[in-house]
Amino acid sequence: MSFGDEHDGQTRTRLPDSTPTTTRPPARSARSLVAVVGVVVLLVAAIALANRGDGTPTTSGPPAPTPSTTQAPTAATGVRPVPGKNGPLPAGFAHDEQGAQSAAANYAVALGSVDMFQRGPRETLVRAIHDPAVADALVRSLNESYSDGFLANVGLQADGTAPSGFTFVSRTIPVGTKLKEYAGDTATAEVWCTGLVGLAGEGSTKPVTSTWFTITEKLKWVGGDWKVVSSEQAEGPTPVNGDNRASVADEIARAVEGYGGFTYAR
Repeated sequence: MSFGDEHDGQTRTRLPDSTPTTTRPPARSARSLVAVVGVVVLLVAAIALANRGDGTPTTSGPPAPTPSTTQAPTAATGVRPVPGKNGPLPAGFAHDEQGAQSAAANYAVALGSVDMFQRGPRETLVRAIHDPAVADALVRSLNESYSDGFLANVGLQADGTAPSGFTFVSRTIPVGTKLKEYAGDTATAEVWCTGLVGLAGEGSTKPVTSTWFTITEKLKWVGGDWKVVSSEQAEGPTPVNGDNRASVADEIARAVEGYGGFTYAR
């Protein structure tokens, strides 16, 4: 794939919604990717583990930022968060380069969530963030990929939920974005991420692990918002592991239940 000139846009992460949620996002392992109708589905971390409302998107863009001469280099940048919602997802991204990057970051979080492992929530999520032209085929293929046998190998029950006494963790956390190509109504954005995936609980044989990966999303302006046409995932960039002590299973489970995931990044 050839890309246009690279842009210097960078992403910072804003605070989460005031009411934390207990589910949010998979991660990446050095395993082969699962391709579905041109979309490389984020099943990679789960595969490695085995061998994460109906609103109408608003069409108006977010308000302009207030300039600040004292803004720190690491402060959140760009326009304020989008005003709309499409079910649980932010909607109404700006029709510009920054809006494409913001959409890509949020969609990476959604595609790495525990909802992807449950049939009903998965279809709702896929239809909310994908171009309708690819959504039907993608939903059918994903339903086949997330088979009972696959879920069992991951350690989940047939309905995609964790066994009693365990907490399934699947979260993707964007670290930054980079716009590779922009042509008005189409864009290609890379999202550098870290992620968590695994079963937290006493005696878990599939403990929660962290991974680093980059998601490349092709986006199209459809129906007044950015939608995913296709995506692919690659390993890294990966930093050197620190000296932190690994938490016990109960600590991880309490953390996941007590800390809500981010719903907007820019």
